[in-house]
Amino acid sequence: MSAANVVEEQAGFEDGVLTEQYLTFIMAEEEYGVDILAVQEIRGWESATPVPNSPKYLKGVINLRGTIVPIMDLRQRFDLPKVDYGEETVVVVLKIFTDIGTRTMGIIVDAISDVYDVPIGEANNKGLGDNQNSNYIKGLVTVNKHMVILLELQNLLTIDD
Repeated sequence: MSAANVVEEQAGFEDGVLTEQYLTFIMAEEEYGVDILAVQEIRGWESATPVPNSPKYLKGVINLRGTIVPIMDLRQRFDLPKVDYGEETVVVVLKIFTDIGTRTMGIIVDAISDVYDVPIGEANNKGLGDNQNSNYIKGLVTVNKHMVILLELQNLLTIDD
């Protein structure tokens, strides 16, 4: 298999443009996206086992087919107003590959939105400033005339502050 075929399998082509797919979700009336290749599964909200002395945004852990998965409330991680979990609240289980191995973590979000094809290199991170959350943002893209915030999972899925 040629290198071009491998790239085609990891990214798609839409109208002759190389694209990446992002799963998007809603929080505080804003749409956020994560690389769909990092999504392991989407689950309804279920309570997690609390972990003593953990950060306030870490809701606990769940046992996912023998793997202990930390669950992060993304609203609290981003200092957004707290809301009660409802029927549309879901946990997106993400798996990323780091220098020290794989990392699996669930993020609690208000609701799943859509899957978008985004042209590679279109994400713009200019003007984001240097606030505490800009480290978690890969960039902004315009999809169907509205902004989507693409998240940088390598930085987001670290528990240390």
